[in-house]
Amino acid sequence: QVQLIESGGGLVQPGGSLRLSCAASGRTIGGYGMGWFRQAPGKEREVVALISSAITTYYADSVKGRFTISRDNAKNTVYLQMNNLKPEDTAVYYCAASQTGGNYISTRSYAYWGQGTQVTVSS
Repeated sequence: QVQLIESGGGLVQPGGSLRLSCAASGRTIGGYGMGWFRQAPGKEREVVALISSAITTYYADSVKGRFTISRDNAKNTVYLQMNNLKPEDTAVYYCAASQTGGNYISTRSYAYWGQGTQVTVSS
């Protein structure tokens, strides 16, 4: 079993930055594919960014050039650096882990999920 705990969310003005962290416990995640997803009120959960065990990355078109996903396997932690935030980035952000190490867009590929952290972008 893998437990995931997200942190770093909050309220930020448009154009601001936040760094989300996802701390894993229970197992080392070096061989896992990791992802950040988000869900806004009334909308389906959607992929934001993915990072494979081989450190390849994938970004949703809406965040390309603004968000950066990274992982520190020594700390068993995955990060999401979010810059130039926009009101449409407002959502609950979830960290997810897949036992197979690739990048998967579908939420069904992820067996482990954190509880989520709220990100609100508003002036």
